Amino acid sequence: MSFLAWIVLGFLAGFIGSKVEKKRGGGIALDLPLGIVGAVVGGLVFNGSGSHGASGLSLYSLFVAFAGSLFVLAIYHAMFRRA
Repeated sequence: MSFLAWIVLGFLAGFIGSKVEKKRGGGIALDLPLGIVGAVVGGLVFNGSGSHGASGLSLYSLFVAFAGSLFVLAIYHAMFRRA
């Protein structure tokens, strides 16, 4: 998958994940990097479990990236919880 596709997929996954996690987006400056990290983490976890990870711009790849972004966002919010 190309670098631009990872950015688009990561941004979408981060944006959707932040809406699910906190009911509002964290902004492009937060959604983009956490989404990209989440997409990579999701791909690594799915590859490690024997399933294939993100393989292009498809619904399955979006699901993999979304699952990874939820995981990364949950860790981020647990570490940097704001009152």
